[in-house]
Amino acid sequence: MCGIVGLYLKNMDMQSKLGALFAPMLIAMTDRGPDSAGFALYRNPVGENETKFTLASDDAKTDWHSLASELKTKLECEAQIVVHGDHAVMVTDGDPQAVQIWLEEFRPNVRIVGSGRAIEIFKQTGLPKDVAEQFKLASAKGSHAIGHTRMATESAVTTEGSHPFATGLDLCLVHNGSLSNHNWLRRELEHDGIMFQTENDTEVAAGYLTSKLLQGASLHEALDAGLKELDGFYTFCVGTADGFAVVRDPVACKHAVLAETDDWVAMATEYCAIAHLPDADTARIWEPEPHKIYTWGSVH
Repeated sequence: MCGIVGLYLKNMDMQSKLGALFAPMLIAMTDRGPDSAGFALYRNPVGENETKFTLASDDAKTDWHSLASELKTKLECEAQIVVHGDHAVMVTDGDPQAVQIWLEEFRPNVRIVGSGRAIEIFKQTGLPKDVAEQFKLASAKGSHAIGHTRMATESAVTTEGSHPFATGLDLCLVHNGSLSNHNWLRRELEHDGIMFQTENDTEVAAGYLTSKLLQGASLHEALDAGLKELDGFYTFCVGTADGFAVVRDPVACKHAVLAETDDWVAMATEYCAIAHLPDADTARIWEPEPHKIYTWGSVH
């Protein structure tokens, strides 16, 4: 019984208020997920030849600035890093694959939480209110965000097991529900070269999308394939560089509500997470149909 939320600002003048609008949405889902929380922000896109990496470490003594300095020397690239508690956002013009290999070899305790040109992912155990405060969500600016509050049922309560899970460059997934065939899918995906950090069934769903995208499928095609191959009860919200997508399983027993005005589009597990948004009382509100993919922004 988890909670998921998403907010896409169609009105660019509202982007300075993204965090102030989104933080209450996440916190409203506390009763559905009190053990951990996380969110993806889409903001401050970097240049075409740069990549933004969100990194995390369980070691409180991690020297993030030393990491960036060594990376610059070893890979002969530029790298700037901003620390956010036990997370850090690093922007570099180094080859993304080379950066990943270097981190795996020389900083094995540092995890890549997400990467792309605009995405930043922050997640942690604890109450959603505390996670939001730790990463200063309320003051964040940006175009859109998706988030998750977790009540663990399939795996341990850890930072790694918190949502969102990255599925590719500027792509991430949050999930309410459970997959019944995730163990079989995990073995198939590992055989195809997809690597996993946790036993979480949601990470399997993220790995499934990653696999389809690597095979050349569009996001819409990958989600459509998932409706046929991912067995279980679920609602997914998938963040992209330009918007987000929502999909429910064919039975649609996991709650979800959508709302839209001229200024924004929001989704949540329960309407109480949307009710505070400007003009929510006049928004078009509906329950997403099962076995149907909803998209906003330039989602392909």
